[in-house]
Amino acid sequence: MDNLRSVVRLAEVDVPEVVDVLCESFLDYPVMRFVLGAGTEVYERRLTTLIRYFVMARILRGEAILGVADSGGLSGVALVSRPAGPGDPPTLSGLRESTWVELGVSARTRYESFEAVCARSEVAMPHIFLDMIGVRRAAQGAGLGGRLMQRVHAISFADPDSGGVKLTTEIEANVSLYQHFGYQVVGRAIFAPGMTTWSLFRPDPDQ
Repeated sequence: MDNLRSVVRLAEVDVPEVVDVLCESFLDYPVMRFVLGAGTEVYERRLTTLIRYFVMARILRGEAILGVADSGGLSGVALVSRPAGPGDPPTLSGLRESTWVELGVSARTRYESFEAVCARSEVAMPHIFLDMIGVRRAAQGAGLGGRLMQRVHAISFADPDSGGVKLTTEIEANVSLYQHFGYQVVGRAIFAPGMTTWSLFRPDPDQ
């Protein structure tokens, strides 16, 4: 990443730094606390295990991991997937099973229940999915998240098989932020007591 603040596509060699950025960004995120158990003494280790699985899933499927740097190194990351993409390679299936063996049946059940709730707000139009986007705390407010989102939007616009970008958030304050970037709320659901998820979709400009 030679150009500061330029968004680049990352590779497997970058996985440790990508995981570190996302673990910092999602340390107190509601879904992570819900899935992994907010009171566990080993929460941060469990968070690293789960986020590393998410990152490696993008690598093994050949999907996009985007990064943006500042003078301190990698500071922002976005993971992108294709809901209608190819099936999982055997290596990913094996990684998934070993991840859930480590995290436990209860965590897997909670995660799958969350996924099932989110699936109720599917978008019929072919699209790409912004799985995770995070910026280190020290770099927040510098526009790095916006740069990442603009790159994701450009990827969708350039893809003839995508009509827009979908994402979810479990923090209500984020809804207006995403609306500022052109997203529309397409679903809202409660996935656990006191916990809500919002699904948002941004159609490409020519849609």
